[in-house]
Amino acid sequence: MSQLSKNPIGAVLVVGAGIGGIQTSLDLAESGFKVYLLEKNLSIGGTMAQLDKTFPTNDCSMCIMSPKLVDAGRHRNIQILTNAKVEKVEGGPGNFKVRIQKKARYVTIDDCKACGDCVKVCPVKIPNDYEQGLVTRAAIYQLFAQAMPSAYGIDKRGTPPCRATCPIHVNAQGYIALISVGKFEEALALVRQKNPFPGITGRICTHPCESVCRRKDVGTTRNRVKRAVAIDGLKRFVSDYEKENKTDHTIHEENGKKVAIVGAGPAGLLAAYDLRKMGYSVTIFEALPVAGGMLAVGIPEYRLPRTVLNKEIGYLLRMGVQLKLNTPIGSKLTLQDLKAQGYEAIFIAVGAHQSRKLGLEGEEVQGVLHAVDFLRKVALGESVKSGEKVVVVGGGNAAIDAARTAFRLGAKEVTISYRRTRAEMPAQEEEIEDAEYEGIKIEYLTAPTRLLIEDGQIRGMECIRMQLGDLDESGRPRPVPIPGSEFKIEADTIIPAISQSSDLSFLSQKDGIKTTRWGGIEADPFTLEASVKGIFAGGDVVTGPQTYIDAMGSGRKAAISIDRYLRGEDLRAGREEEGPQKDYIKIDIDGVEYRERAPTTTLPLKERRNFNEVNFGLREEDVIREAERCLQCGGCSECLECIKACEAKAIDHWMKDEQLEIEVGSIILSPGFDEFEPSLKSEYGYGRFPNVVSSIEFERFLSASGPFKGQVFRPSDQKHPKRVAWIQCVGSRDSHIGKGYCSSVCCMYATKEAVIAKEHAPETEATIFFMDMRAYGKDFDKYIERAKKEYGVRYIRSRVSHVKEDPKTNNLTIHYETEEGEMVSEEFDLVVLSVGLEPTRSHQEIAKIFDIDLNHYGFAKTSIFSPLKTSRPGIFVSGVFSGPKDVPETVAQASAAAAEASSLLAEARGTLVIEKEYVPEKNVNYQGPRIGAFICHCGINIGGVVDVPAVVEYAKTLPNVVHAEGNLYTCSQDTQDQIKKMIEEHQLNRVVVASCTPRTHEPLFQDTIREAGLNRYLFDMANIRDQCSWVHMTQPKEATEKAKDLVRMSIAKAVLLDPLPTQTVEMNQKALVIGGGLAGMTAAQKIAQAGYEVYLVEKESELGGKARSIHYTLDGNDVQSNLESLSGEVKKDPRIHLMTETTIEKVEGFVGNFKTQVRNGNEVKEFDHGVIIVATGAEEYRPKEFLYGQDTRVITQKELEERIVLHPDKLKDLKNVVMIQCIGSRDDDRPYCSRICCSEAIKNALKLKSMAPEMNVYVLYRDIRTYGFKEDYYEKAREAGVLFIRYEPEREPRLETGGDGLQVFVHEPILHDDLLIRTDLLVLSQGIVAPYEENEHLSKMLKVPLNADGFFLEAHMKLRPVDFATEGIFLAGLAHSPKSIEESISQANAAVARALTYLSKKELETIGTISEVDEKKCIGCGLCESVCPYKAVEILTKRTIIGEKQVAQINKALCKGCGACTASCRSGSIDLKGFTNAEVVAQITELAMG
Repeated sequence: MSQLSKNPIGAVLVVGAGIGGIQTSLDLAESGFKVYLLEKNLSIGGTMAQLDKTFPTNDCSMCIMSPKLVDAGRHRNIQILTNAKVEKVEGGPGNFKVRIQKKARYVTIDDCKACGDCVKVCPVKIPNDYEQGLVTRAAIYQLFAQAMPSAYGIDKRGTPPCRATCPIHVNAQGYIALISVGKFEEALALVRQKNPFPGITGRICTHPCESVCRRKDVGTTRNRVKRAVAIDGLKRFVSDYEKENKTDHTIHEENGKKVAIVGAGPAGLLAAYDLRKMGYSVTIFEALPVAGGMLAVGIPEYRLPRTVLNKEIGYLLRMGVQLKLNTPIGSKLTLQDLKAQGYEAIFIAVGAHQSRKLGLEGEEVQGVLHAVDFLRKVALGESVKSGEKVVVVGGGNAAIDAARTAFRLGAKEVTISYRRTRAEMPAQEEEIEDAEYEGIKIEYLTAPTRLLIEDGQIRGMECIRMQLGDLDESGRPRPVPIPGSEFKIEADTIIPAISQSSDLSFLSQKDGIKTTRWGGIEADPFTLEASVKGIFAGGDVVTGPQTYIDAMGSGRKAAISIDRYLRGEDLRAGREEEGPQKDYIKIDIDGVEYRERAPTTTLPLKERRNFNEVNFGLREEDVIREAERCLQCGGCSECLECIKACEAKAIDHWMKDEQLEIEVGSIILSPGFDEFEPSLKSEYGYGRFPNVVSSIEFERFLSASGPFKGQVFRPSDQKHPKRVAWIQCVGSRDSHIGKGYCSSVCCMYATKEAVIAKEHAPETEATIFFMDMRAYGKDFDKYIERAKKEYGVRYIRSRVSHVKEDPKTNNLTIHYETEEGEMVSEEFDLVVLSVGLEPTRSHQEIAKIFDIDLNHYGFAKTSIFSPLKTSRPGIFVSGVFSGPKDVPETVAQASAAAAEASSLLAEARGTLVIEKEYVPEKNVNYQGPRIGAFICHCGINIGGVVDVPAVVEYAKTLPNVVHAEGNLYTCSQDTQDQIKKMIEEHQLNRVVVASCTPRTHEPLFQDTIREAGLNRYLFDMANIRDQCSWVHMTQPKEATEKAKDLVRMSIAKAVLLDPLPTQTVEMNQKALVIGGGLAGMTAAQKIAQAGYEVYLVEKESELGGKARSIHYTLDGNDVQSNLESLSGEVKKDPRIHLMTETTIEKVEGFVGNFKTQVRNGNEVKEFDHGVIIVATGAEEYRPKEFLYGQDTRVITQKELEERIVLHPDKLKDLKNVVMIQCIGSRDDDRPYCSRICCSEAIKNALKLKSMAPEMNVYVLYRDIRTYGFKEDYYEKAREAGVLFIRYEPEREPRLETGGDGLQVFVHEPILHDDLLIRTDLLVLSQGIVAPYEENEHLSKMLKVPLNADGFFLEAHMKLRPVDFATEGIFLAGLAHSPKSIEESISQANAAVARALTYLSKKELETIGTISEVDEKKCIGCGLCESVCPYKAVEILTKRTIIGEKQVAQINKALCKGCGACTASCRSGSIDLKGFTNAEVVAQITELAMG
């Protein structure tokens, strides 16, 4: 036991909510502990939720799992924390402090009704990870239909680059997403939330958003910018498309405060817009006769039509912004005057309307027109004289605008002189291209040195060639003159366009506003506050000439600062995210398909001699296609359409991440695993060949809830594949890629997939390529044989080297070598890669946070005798995180980890739990039947065969049915809520569910109706999956009619159902463990540590069982020292009542109240207890083969191990040793794998080689089954020189004796001949067998079953691997099936955890379905008493009105409702409640009359 803190906390954190985490949580919660179940995804369920079926039973994975999801979700002592991760762990056993980050879900779980209306309006389509990227999903989603919690969540992956780089943070991804689904009006509304000028922006913005668009990086490198999404073009389209202005001009409540804005350019206009929306009275003062600043007088109309400009400025005026044109600030109207008029804040945004001079002599002569003045005069309609030969000096947009304007004014020759290269030119690329298209010549690396003037008139310009030198302060290469490169350009007009400055003549000294040495206003770059309180400045007047969108950003910043200033708030706090951001999500574009950008239409060249708009933008038929090019980088686009659709008001896009601090006594890590990335094995073509898929993708193909509803399609052409191949060990048993271990499950899941594929399409030809068939689990070999014989699955033993594709057909050719050495090629339609399991990709982070050790593969490090303990006390591990394993082992380990935590925190049990309380039960005795029928589609499990809507409509016509409905998955949490809602809404007093098996689902539905106030027995269930859709999968019409029959029968029974009472019985909080081997001792000790008394009964004189004959493990652990330590602790524990040399004589009673009689010699004892754990072990097969027992040179592995330990000297001189595997296993009598034989042989072979390296050791095997990390030792054995030779069961090795000693003959397939091996010692790897007679005797006493091999049979192979169907009895160790030491220990702990769910309770509730005697009919014959297996019937003498009479009496506590008495009663006086004669007859009658 770990050192425990004082006052331990009765809570446990379970990290990872797959099937393992869920099982752990349920066991702990039912044992008296508060549980925090943490999951990184939106819902619990893990990988098992993605599987179609489970082997070897072929149960629907989700069907058997769904009840556990619901149970965990509604358990009062389990708090589910989804979308969460642990950030920090402090403390120790009994008292850990854990900090958790809970990522915002953006949907309130309690409010969400899981109706899915939000999904219907979400325009985003991103790869569905749950469906392995085979299809897309919306950004708001539910992980799967039966998800728990059922609430949806929103996938926000980060800020997309387009929005981050936009100075005003327009939601480009949002409006593009809306455009992609044709919602143009909604898209425009979304743009205007941030930008009231989409028409302007879409035409003239320098679109920094497009410069970072990831779409531009898809494809080749030529003209990358061209391949960005046309973000501005799409924005422009929705603005131009607008037929009617529906913009919301709603103003916040007027606050009575006035703000003055000086300048009606883009900065001033946006500031006015934002401030007006905040409720301020805003007035713009503009010196020009038009609004817009440079938009109106700097950008020519062919780029920005005045109709567009005036329309969008008009929006501001309709909002109530006042605009005063021809009203300059200066001597007649000063800033002081504005303050006096009541303006409490002023924003100066006068722009930069003065051209900077070239600094050349003669610049004032006629023919020199500065660009700003030139463009302004043209815009205002003033007379401008422009010559025929025009030279524009500069490289920005103003220079391009001036040149193109001169072209439109009639210039015959227009040249632009720019001193750097095209790459450094600041003008927009598309503007440069348009200028060149219009015939404007650009002289690069050219700078003017002198103006050529004659008679006071410009005649040209002398220039010099430049070359690029070092970088200047702007980050561009500095142009350096080339001596002697002077030349002249003829011109009659020169237009300098090198820069602009602001005209600050309106300022006076009284204003007190400081200016910069560059001629601008000095303002705080963060807040834009000037040197005078209440005055702010932004845009070009502060920064110098910048772009339109930068000016807009200044306007927004100013509005925020002014609002804060007028509210008296801090101007600086929390403003880091304003303006362009450098941090944004950068998605992986690997594999993204290249798509051409949609073209725009433009005005023909011959029509460009006027100022008509040149660029017409995107065509309506192209915009959706262009919008679909968006990669949806941010996931959710925040278009907010989901908010409009959600009637429950559950969506909150402004939800924040939260941090939680919890205190727990223990932590259990069950984070699961990740599948191997198959593209790393490039030889198989995954990611290159469309018809090569991973096994988990194929699971989704098969799944009834998958993207193709159980249909298997080839991704390349959507056709059904006929020839399908599975390639095993992809990402397993491959030391070259660091995956030397075996993933343990691949052989079986490939077989299952092949079988299910054949069930879906019987014509499928399934082939599995494998190295060793590792079917080591219980009944696994039988499943393999069934696949071969019943389904025709073909197995080829070969490791495939590579796969090739036929580019015409997309068919795939597999090249492989047969065992005979022959090279073969086969063509397949589809190839499935059976990928291995690897540690969760966050394993290093988990190890760091929880401070635990990992093994060399990255799994949690544990030990053979402590398989659940990590290196940090108080933190336990279960499931695949400690090593690859199947579902039953994961579930068993999950319960085992719960036992570890439960025993550690025993004294804190019950301190934090909340008892479940039901609403009062409704009295329905005086009501007529009001039945609700709920018919399940179960995806296509039922709905793919049965016409469910037809069954629903039929159910509505049946008597007493007042409500009937179909459900996609009736077992899901949202349907449980729906059932409760319908019970209330329709006053239902009986419920019928037609779905799958009652064996797994009936308790779930009974609990649901009980929560709604109905007695749990007012419920019946029709199994229309197993009995209709599965058995009649090729007969949909007949299956539908049969489903109607079953529903009709179930409703007929429901009419007669009565509420059944239950009672509580006292729970005896003691346990009995049968068997004192390793599993039994472990179980007894753990129960005692949990605080309960336990009787440990062992038939032998010593404890230890089969472990007494094991000396060392494969990894070198000393078994005997561990065994001695454990047995010593067991003997000393006062809570353990040890009985050796003792046998079980009789067991009576039921869960909570068992009575057992034992015998020790002549002494018989009897004791009471509440639960039983069966750990009786098994036996080693005693060989009859190979002269065992006749020749002393033939021994078993156990005997060899004894010699290695006790008599090593006798082995060192041996030259040859042969080991033969599968002796007493995998044959007709015992068709199962004994699981341990291969590792035992390798263990002893390695010992022999270490003792005598020159010794030849041969292992003759059928399949080497060193699953998990045991594979490492197989590799070590091969490296040590152990020779492994395979044989087929049809040609088993042959033993002969003679003068040369033992001779072993084994067939060698490559040589096509028998090999002769002369050996000094033959070692038989004998199997494990069940002691059938003993097990049968005990099984009858306990009323528990055995399987065909004589091992005890669990309740459910996957989800109840240590429970018996008989309540209160559990199973562990070799009694269950062959297994290793660590697996036995885990299973023993698992049995304890399950037992503790009973032992921790003081009383139990009995069932209501018990027998009842009609004493009037009873004749007291006693037959019922003799057949009752539970001793619940007693014959008593009772006095009646006609005298004394013997009658049967039922003990309600003992009766288990088996019905044996009812069936045997000759007088018909015994009825089984819930299955009365009347109810059964009603069902039969309905069937007969149907």
